[in-house]
Amino acid sequence: MVNVLKGGVVFLADLIRTIEIPIKIDFMEVSSYGNATESSGVVRILEDLSQSIEGHHVLIVEDIIDTGHTLKYIIDNLETRHPKSIKICTLLDRRGRREVDLNLDYVGFVVPDKFVIGYGLDLAQRYRNLPHIAVIEDEEIP
Repeated sequence: MVNVLKGGVVFLADLIRTIEIPIKIDFMEVSSYGNATESSGVVRILEDLSQSIEGHHVLIVEDIIDTGHTLKYIIDNLETRHPKSIKICTLLDRRGRREVDLNLDYVGFVVPDKFVIGYGLDLAQRYRNLPHIAVIEDEEIP
């Protein structure tokens, strides 16, 4: 399981407790938002995997997918490492913002085109610790 930091870590923690087969976990940290509420469109790898995925089945665990550009970048990057397969699991799917055609294998919830926080999701590194997911309204965004 490859978790995309930092937002997906709370979801990953809950998810791995439900899986009964042996798994390995690793992390990638990528950025396309910085402190903004809109993606810059430029994806940067801030932290890379610490283990090889060659010949392994990989499940990418994401907190939220919207335009799809970041996830597409991650998939393309991981495919160069020759995994046996790559599947996608996301807690939230904001389909209304999708700009890239993606095949999502496991989706928790489809959400509207609103900025959401909590349960690991943030706004400028704040609100991750909320025990629930909430919409932050435009007038509340600094």
